[in-house]
Formats: sequence, C-alpha cells, structure tokens
Amino acid sequence: MKSVGENDNMQEALLPCGSIVKLYGGARYVMICGRVVFAYGDDHVYDYTGCLYPEGMAHEDKMLFFDREAIERILFIGFQDRQEIEYREQVLDSLGELKVVNGEIV
Repeated sequence: MKSVGENDNMQEALLPCGSIVKLYGGARYVMICGRVVFAYGDDHVYDYTGCLYPEGMAHEDKMLFFDREAIERILFIGFQDRQEIEYREQVLDSLGELKVVNGEIV
C-alpha cells in the first residue's frame, strides 16, 4: 500500500480529507472535506468538496465543488492511515464513469 505522494502524481490520486489546496484563480486556500460528490441540482460528479481555510465549514452554502484539474498547488496533505489508504485503493481509485441519477451517484 502506498500513500499519496509515494510514486503517484499528486493530481492523479485523490487527496485525503483535511488536505489544503490553492485553486487556480482562487485568492483563498481550500480544505478538502469530501470526495466524489455532487452539488444539489447539478448532474456533475466532482472529485472534491471543500471549505475555506482556516474558517472551516461555517456555512453549508459556502461549500466549494471542484475537480482535481482545478488545483494549482497542494499546500498540505491530510491524515493518511491504513484505513484511508485501503479506502482509496478499494473504493476511490477503482471508480469508473459516474453520473447523478435521481439525486444519487451511480
């Protein structure tokens, strides 16, 4: 098992929750709070949802939805233990083409 950063392109592997990134064109840093998500009323499945750093999740209507291509720079990689690495390998890295149908990711 390998963690993000061990022989991986950081933009290819999904970052763990708690990671801090700078998005292209963004003036503030963003903390990743979720992975493989969609915004209500949107049929796009995003790689990440995040909140502004350092405030955190102060308001749910301030959540940001973005894909890994939007990340300009990784400032901090969140906590990774065996459970995180196994989850990423078994679930996240093996996901195929996803879409939203009736408010659920399929």
